[in-house]
Amino acid sequence: MESFKVRESIVDLLLRIEQDSGYSHLLINHEITSRKIPPKDAALMTEIIYGTVQYKLTLDYYLEPFLHTKKKIQPWVRMLLRMSVYQMQFLDRVPDRAIVHEAAEIAKHRGHKGIASFVNGVLRNMQRRGVPDIAKIDRDVKRLALETSHPEWLVKRWIDTYGWRITEDMCHANSNQKPMSVRVQPLKIFRDKAIEELDELGMKARPSEFSDQGIIIDKGNILKTRLFEQGYITIQDQSSMLVTEMLKPEPDMTVLDACSAPGGKVTHTAEKMGDKGYVAAYDLHAKKAKQIQQKAEHLGLTIIHAKPGDARKLQQQHEPESFDRILVDAPCTGLGVIRGKPDIKYNKQEDDIHQLARIQTDILEHVAPLLKKGGLLMYSTCTVDKTENEQVIETFLANHSVFELDKTFFDELPPMIKQSPGVSSVGLQLFPQTFSTDGFFLTRMKRV
Repeated sequence: MESFKVRESIVDLLLRIEQDSGYSHLLINHEITSRKIPPKDAALMTEIIYGTVQYKLTLDYYLEPFLHTKKKIQPWVRMLLRMSVYQMQFLDRVPDRAIVHEAAEIAKHRGHKGIASFVNGVLRNMQRRGVPDIAKIDRDVKRLALETSHPEWLVKRWIDTYGWRITEDMCHANSNQKPMSVRVQPLKIFRDKAIEELDELGMKARPSEFSDQGIIIDKGNILKTRLFEQGYITIQDQSSMLVTEMLKPEPDMTVLDACSAPGGKVTHTAEKMGDKGYVAAYDLHAKKAKQIQQKAEHLGLTIIHAKPGDARKLQQQHEPESFDRILVDAPCTGLGVIRGKPDIKYNKQEDDIHQLARIQTDILEHVAPLLKKGGLLMYSTCTVDKTENEQVIETFLANHSVFELDKTFFDELPPMIKQSPGVSSVGLQLFPQTFSTDGFFLTRMKRV
């Protein structure tokens, strides 16, 4: 595929990500598959899109001194400038003159000679004068926000909650890729055998300490392997695996996963149960419930029963005290998965945190009566905010005397995690920088 066409596609995708709040990873995958883009071009496209989205605020700061026009710049022109500046500042493989030339050609093709001249002038001027130095910004919060391209309100909120050091490390970690991790289907293959097979393919793989089913992939494309294609392994972050490990599901139990899409935890649960028992899986959307069922079938699991359903209305579906285990992997702001979905940090507002905390509390309120006496209730989110995490749990426990925090949860954490900075009296907050995982909160309660 021609370089020009690849970069035109990038402009289109960046616009859709920003204007429609589309998830970058889904749009990129669809574009690559539907247009059959060759692997080399696909890799470059992915790198430029993720980088441009990841560093949007930084790129705008770099551009600001060079945009002297009083006219409003069209969104596609701004996007073209952003992606060009990203390549000039963060990538080495293409010479600056080629980036500038191609940007001007795209501007001419999509607009007219005047726009091409404007784009060419801005980029050449930047090339000559250099970008403004972020290190010279006096205010610490603003400097960190622009250096790592996070909204200032979010950086300030994290500093107020976790302190400067954790926030600084988290912001930088969100700008770096984490290694991929996968989970073996133990009813089909042992972990050691899977690692051996991956090594034979020239990949670099090692066992995870978060789960005895987990493997970390340091090098290689897992998607092209027999193991992935035939359902011997599935992609899942280590933090997500830990949730199911701490849920402690056992064969012949009845388990409820109240918010189960995309299906990683619920399929892991069925595997831990040896595919014996009953697992009820719900998601608000019928399409997602169907995808959970398809994922279960691909992995050869039979005990998962996925249906569309609102987690706040499951008392209409099940009798009180029906389940030995309940998992509430609650809908959240997703601020722990920024490194994989960088667009999230620009699409959230402080109000979203409080609104979601109310929904999370509602879900816990409504599923709690469905747990048997002596049963365990896991709560998890993929965010890093105490309002959605610790405060939700504290509110729930204050209002439900028949539930208590399960103290053995902390004893059963993997040894390497017990000393992590995210362990509190209420649960475990995994920060993305600590173990190169997603940012995740989890805790476990018991019905007495």
